[in-house]
Amino acid sequence: MNVVRVEKTGETEAGERVVKLFRNGRNQAVRIPVEFELPGDEAIMRKEGDRLIIEPKERKSDLLEWLATLEPWDEEFPDLDERQPPPEDVDL
Repeated sequence: MNVVRVEKTGETEAGERVVKLFRNGRNQAVRIPVEFELPGDEAIMRKEGDRLIIEPKERKSDLLEWLATLEPWDEEFPDLDERQPPPEDVDL
């Protein structure tokens, strides 16, 4: 019998549950019960002694998500061209 110990921090209590291990091709796999599901579709796994630790992988936010977190710009944006010399014609 194999036991997976899951410790959650915050408001939920630590839980423990017997789970089934099975083969998936050449890999050993474990079914994760719904109450222990991780967000996303990737995780980080490491071994510490006899313990196997699985943690959610931090999801990288994309540029649009980051821009949505910014506060609106209230200041006048400076005119950067006013101090530039006029462009020169270039023959190609």
